[in-house]
Amino acid sequence: MGDSALALQALLPLCRNLGKPLYAVSSMLEMLDHWDQNQPALDAVVQDLQADLNSVTPNLPWVSLAHLRVHAPIENPRQFFCAGANYRKHVIDLIVDQGRDPGLQNLSKEETRRAAEQAMDERVKHGEPYVFTQPVGSICGPYDDILLQPDVEQPDWELELAVVIGKETFRVSEAEALDYVAGYTIINDISNRELIHRTDMKAIGTDWVMGKGLPTYNPMGPFLVPASQIGDPQQLHVKLSLNGEVMQDEGCSDMIFPVAKLIAYLSSRIRLLPGDILITGSPSGNGSHYGRFLRDGDCLEGEISGIGVMRNRCKAL
Repeated sequence: MGDSALALQALLPLCRNLGKPLYAVSSMLEMLDHWDQNQPALDAVVQDLQADLNSVTPNLPWVSLAHLRVHAPIENPRQFFCAGANYRKHVIDLIVDQGRDPGLQNLSKEETRRAAEQAMDERVKHGEPYVFTQPVGSICGPYDDILLQPDVEQPDWELELAVVIGKETFRVSEAEALDYVAGYTIINDISNRELIHRTDMKAIGTDWVMGKGLPTYNPMGPFLVPASQIGDPQQLHVKLSLNGEVMQDEGCSDMIFPVAKLIAYLSSRIRLLPGDILITGSPSGNGSHYGRFLRDGDCLEGEISGIGVMRNRCKAL
């Protein structure tokens, strides 16, 4: 509440008094394993705290966040997935800025942008999402330092809405997909631009592990907000500032494939488990667009409406 927090165990008596017991709360992952039982209990707690009708509420052991080290909401998910190239303006900027499409290299910048816009319109109508896995060892807390290794040249920011799965999911329809979401959090998917495209192995193309999997490259949090408190995730807004200057400022409505479509597509082949993370792409305004990459001492502040704010300072090793 405000700048204070409660341990999940502290809610056990209140939940029992409300007739909505909590199950297995020794860890966030364990709580998500029983999300069908725990979500109604947490919803009841939220209603009770907002109404302030229960005499037990003022006596709960609130702790100031200033006295706590805030970890990632889920530090060790079983599976960690990333949807790439999923914001229309972002992909158009990448095509124009990087000039990697051989079919567009003889066009002017204006002609390239128009061709990219047409390609994205076609992708919305007829394309499919692009999803890959991320190393879980890259996850860190929402206020931890981002460690820049000395041999990395183009570390870039990518603030993203992260979806947390709440129950086992396989071959779910797009219409039902959001029913399988426990909640949402924030991840800044730091990427080494020069390491992603393997020029020595063009037939394979991308190297996401070396490009995105370094320690501290996925700060997460500070909160996992239940889906019941969010509503339509496509109405959320993503904003990132670098040293106080706004670099990314875009609504999730610019996603090429919305959250429900991503879950339906991924679950058509992959069995998703409680606590799994799916990050949903980053909007326009990355460092590669500005020609400005992360440096020692930079401060990143990332915010998604209704979910919270993360702050990370960059530190050269």
